[in-house]
Amino acid sequence: MKIRDFGVEMWMNAYENNCTYNLAETCVKSLTVQELAALSGKGDKVWEDIRAMQLTYGDIEGSMALREGLCGLYKTVRPENTTITHGAIGANDLVINALVEPGDTVISVLPTYQQLYSIPESLGARVKICQLRPENGFLPDLAELESLVDSSTKLICINNPNNPTGALMDEALLRGVAKIAGACGAWVLCDEAYRGLNHAPYGENFAPAMADLYEKGVSVGTFSKTFSLAGLRLGWVAAPEELIERINRRRDYNTISCGKIDDYLAALAIHSREALLRRNLKIVADNAAVLDAWVQSEPRISYVRPKAGTTAFLKYDAPVDSVTFCKQLLEKTGVMLLPGVAMDMEGWLRIGYCFAEDTTALRKGLALVSEFLRTFD
Repeated sequence: MKIRDFGVEMWMNAYENNCTYNLAETCVKSLTVQELAALSGKGDKVWEDIRAMQLTYGDIEGSMALREGLCGLYKTVRPENTTITHGAIGANDLVINALVEPGDTVISVLPTYQQLYSIPESLGARVKICQLRPENGFLPDLAELESLVDSSTKLICINNPNNPTGALMDEALLRGVAKIAGACGAWVLCDEAYRGLNHAPYGENFAPAMADLYEKGVSVGTFSKTFSLAGLRLGWVAAPEELIERINRRRDYNTISCGKIDDYLAALAIHSREALLRRNLKIVADNAAVLDAWVQSEPRISYVRPKAGTTAFLKYDAPVDSVTFCKQLLEKTGVMLLPGVAMDMEGWLRIGYCFAEDTTALRKGLALVSEFLRTFD
């Protein structure tokens, strides 16, 4: 099986440990175990639990404490509609492999996380792209999406909130996608890695989930972004029980179980989500305001202001391609951004802006980007 190089991950692997200001980081400032213990209210009891834990295999599909906690993020999902995975990246891989066969049609939005179109392509599917455009707020055009559907369409892949743009699909638009899928019997996979981080005043923190809206809807989540626990490497799938059973049969080949300590800490986070989200939404709001003020003042940068998540997509005005831009920026200033070409969108830059509780590092990094941009004046 041949598969394209994963642009985002290859760039991160190459440069994220060699920069001064990592403005490509997409997680809300990661928690320490001590901080999580304090937020949970359990304090030293966390350490006692971990010290007493036998390090054998964990619950195969995830502990009931964790899966029941996840149900609180949805309206219709029950524990039997969930399974725990190795991050959202493992969840997406399992869903696509469980559903897609050679010759199927898969429709994916672009830009989005590359898994959603490169994995189906590697499986022999015919992949069609529904282009997201800035003039439409980087939201899918339902008429265009409908025109791409054919009799062999098996799966429609979307991403809400969108990575890299921060665009946010509301319930009406999500139901519109589901209606198009329903007309041809297709599944809808929604990568919801940044769900829970809606910016004020764009409605409730948690956007509607595809798993709640459509009988063939699949929601994928992670503890990396919204819950600031990327080091746990845990995610999940929420889907109809029939699909969960198919995923678990495939999951036996590459996961067995996730780690018991990881599961314990994830369950702790999900049951402490109100306190955790108060912390994280403040970080997002403070840093998003700094980013927006900078964009408004920087003549060579423009964007569609993100409505959710921790990333934004910057259109830059400079006579170099995005890889050259980012390499020169890193070499001259120590600031790391992600070139748009890594997400198949030349002429753009992805920035992550929620990597610190204090906005000082973001301000300094952005000031250096402006200094670099002045070399093109």
